Amino acid sequence: MDFRDSPEEAAFRERLRDWLAGVAGKYPTSGDEYWARQGEWHAELYRAGFFGLSWPKAYGGQELPPVYDVLLDEELAIAGAPPRPSLGYLIQGLGHHASPELCRRFLPGMIDGSQRWCQGFSEPGAGSDLASLTTTATREGDEYVIRGHKIWTSYSDVADWCLLLARTDPVAPRHKGISAFVLSMKQPGVEQRPLEMMSGVTTEFGQVLFDGARVPADQMVGAPGEGWKLAMTVVGHEREPSTLGYAARYGKLVRQLASRAEGRAPDELAWAAVQAEMLRLHVRRRLSEQLDGVTHGPQGSLDKLLMTWVDQSVGHAALAVAGTGDQEMFGSYLYSRAQSVMGGTSQIQKNIIAARILGLGA
Repeated sequence: MDFRDSPEEAAFRERLRDWLAGVAGKYPTSGDEYWARQGEWHAELYRAGFFGLSWPKAYGGQELPPVYDVLLDEELAIAGAPPRPSLGYLIQGLGHHASPELCRRFLPGMIDGSQRWCQGFSEPGAGSDLASLTTTATREGDEYVIRGHKIWTSYSDVADWCLLLARTDPVAPRHKGISAFVLSMKQPGVEQRPLEMMSGVTTEFGQVLFDGARVPADQMVGAPGEGWKLAMTVVGHEREPSTLGYAARYGKLVRQLASRAEGRAPDELAWAAVQAEMLRLHVRRRLSEQLDGVTHGPQGSLDKLLMTWVDQSVGHAALAVAGTGDQEMFGSYLYSRAQSVMGGTSQIQKNIIAARILGLGA
């Protein structure tokens, strides 16, 4: 395969580099300040023409091939800039399942950064086993009343809107009684509780309690009971390599560690270098398939497993080279431990691969 840039891609990369040279160092890349300023970074990327590259023009995107998102991710990593805000899976969820009216109402603000969003899926007793969620949505006239408890909700403290899953039919089979909603986070009945991570970050995740929050019935996404279909679209795209967008950052971190290693590099660093290069090439193969119209479906679980292995290999290398005294490097190690849980545990990914790709147990 020829992974070199086309003339159009090379021109885009050069224009992006020129712009990044003017904003280098302006935004933090980790810690609470990074999360606090992510909305500002999102808006600046969009104004400069570097956000929403592959999304529909009708909603503020540019409809470029997905390779441009990877070019963006690579150059952001090289420049030491923050990553692009991760919203692609929510865009796909609404774009595939919401009515045209809901798409016209909500997607432009999501893409241009004028409205902040969170994803209300996981619960204290329903993470990897999402179908066991217990948050309820009860119809009262033209509204649904929401009661329940969500957790690990990214950006919940700043979000204007939540793409929420709730059970609308308590007697239906558990996968079929779930519906999806666009819910306002700025209303009575919504309580925010921050979750401090062991890395010291206090604003990335939160838990949200709903006690009588209301959502108009016309803000249901799809029909009643179709929430599971939306959830599978969202998590499927969340696991896509072009949406993950971290391959370039792993490679950069490996190079930074190599420059700091004194004498012979530890085995952990050598293995991390192999893993990071493997993921880089895998992402390009997947992108080539996307450009040929191939959709991946359950193959996204393979991508998620690969990313988990790479993230944790790089994390172990950071610990081996820098130890616990370097806060940023130690934070990379600590964060990597969560990778085998977030976005669906590795055990769940292996079950999906076994059942839906290999046909085991059929």
